[in-house]
Amino acid sequence: MRLIDTTAGVVASKHARSNVVTVSIDRLDFHHPVFVGDLLVLKGSLNLVGRTSMEIGVRVEAETLMTGQVRHTASAYLTLVALDREGRPREVPPLILETEEEERRNREAKARRAQRVSERRQEAKCQIRPEHCT
Repeated sequence: MRLIDTTAGVVASKHARSNVVTVSIDRLDFHHPVFVGDLLVLKGSLNLVGRTSMEIGVRVEAETLMTGQVRHTASAYLTLVALDREGRPREVPPLILETEEEERRNREAKARRAQRVSERRQEAKCQIRPEHCT
């Protein structure tokens, strides 16, 4: 999990050209085990950019060195925020979508973001009035 967070941090820092902080892990799915001696390859993609936040998808693959077999072992979506020198959120450059794959990832990230916003609103209602909890 630390490697996933580090990978997302590198992608976000490179885009924002600033320090970043992880604010959430939207989803982390484990598909296959990783064994001692496997080579891990982590791939990060910038899927969505807001004013100060970014969603990064990370794919983890493990390769068995003796056979060359590659397995998709985990995937995660993380939200990171860019920070200025005082540690406050700062604006980030917009995301430029160049391929159909990037456009697809961006559409899916927008749907995840809408779901997160909806869940946060429901949680806030629940804290104020418990009878609104579902």
